Amino acid sequence: MKQPAWLEQRSIEFVPERERYGGPGRLFSIWFSINLSIVCLTVGTLGVGAGLPLLWALLALALGNAAGTALMAAHSAQGPHLGIPQMIQCRAQFGVLGAALPLAAVVTTYTLYTAADGVVIRDTLKHLLPVGDDGALVLFGAATLVIAFAGYEAIHRLGKILAVVSALLFLWVFVLLRHPAAPTPSLGAAVGQFTAAAFLLTVTQAAAWSLSFGPYVADYSRYLPASVSAKSTFWCTAAGNFVGSTLMMGLGAYLSATRPDLAHDPGTGIAALFGSGGYVVRVLLVIGVLEGNVMNLYSAYMSSATIFTGVRGMKTVQSGRKFLGMTVLAAVATLIAMITQYDFDVYFSDMLSAMVYILVPWSAINLTDYYAVRRGRYDIAELYELDGSYGRINWTGCGVYLLGVLVQVPFATLSFHTGVLARAIGADVAWLPGSVIPAAVYWMVARKTCRDRTSH
Repeated sequence: MKQPAWLEQRSIEFVPERERYGGPGRLFSIWFSINLSIVCLTVGTLGVGAGLPLLWALLALALGNAAGTALMAAHSAQGPHLGIPQMIQCRAQFGVLGAALPLAAVVTTYTLYTAADGVVIRDTLKHLLPVGDDGALVLFGAATLVIAFAGYEAIHRLGKILAVVSALLFLWVFVLLRHPAAPTPSLGAAVGQFTAAAFLLTVTQAAAWSLSFGPYVADYSRYLPASVSAKSTFWCTAAGNFVGSTLMMGLGAYLSATRPDLAHDPGTGIAALFGSGGYVVRVLLVIGVLEGNVMNLYSAYMSSATIFTGVRGMKTVQSGRKFLGMTVLAAVATLIAMITQYDFDVYFSDMLSAMVYILVPWSAINLTDYYAVRRGRYDIAELYELDGSYGRINWTGCGVYLLGVLVQVPFATLSFHTGVLARAIGADVAWLPGSVIPAAVYWMVARKTCRDRTSH
């Protein structure tokens, strides 16, 4: 069995059994730790900010996280069984070239998320270093690039450390906030008023957070031995993600209800709670956001490489091209962050909602294909063949995906658009038809045409 290396040698290709290592417990640490950041905390502030009482906001966050986590953990279970990056597998549903359709949406999503992370941590970084707004974004992007290029094992080891350190940090933050001198809210309706629209929007935003991991969650389980069961992979991933995201979003909601001054700029506000220890706290906050940013960039590269190699008929990517691809993505994300940094609140809320609209149909199709149509039986070698058995373009998969996106339009709510049905219902429930309809249509069509294939 190959020993794990700090610098990952593989990219989009299949990981042979002799190079597999580790256990499912590392999935808990990486998905628990990635949620222990002020970016996740910021998602939790949105419900109270939209007018929900704290108790209702906490319930909406828990429901959204449960729904999103169930789907993302189901994707994670594919990693040890297939041994390939998540989005390579979707060539079976969309074709080697047709996969570019959902892949483009995924690359866009993670590039925007990478930009968002930079904006969230910008002011905290400025307190640590003598840099301006743009300089902080550039430095953060450069650090992200270096660790993302190191790859899989470096990311897992960072997650293992942060699972402990960040948990202790935010536990102490909560203790400080519960100090007798600090204001304490009534969980019922100290602030805000319940509305179905705000409640469902909060559910959607929480679900979007976990759903956004779906297209890359198997990237971080693909080196596990094939003997690791789907059940243990699912539950270790689900437990880490649900516990981490629900606790952090809950803390964000609590901040928004009791200390809106801290919720507006959580990096600076949380560090201020520690007085003279604020410098160390700021460093930990930056590293916590950095982990998530690294995973976004790493998997944005995986998806973009899947598009590029599909068109070129390539099965591997050399290190030089890998570094160049990551550099381009990091540069684009940094530029977006520079442009949007002063209108971030609207940008971030719209981004969370838009992610649901484009990722849910893909997730529905992918999970239906894996669990209900092919039942985990794929010919891995054929996924890398331009003119192989999966074809260049699977018009069924592409058509169902577009249908899944389009059926959400009347239900969608963004800062610049409110769908007809969303206005009538008074809430954004787009992700429900966006998941159920493509799953049902794909199952009815694909089960008649797909042939059983062996795993490898």
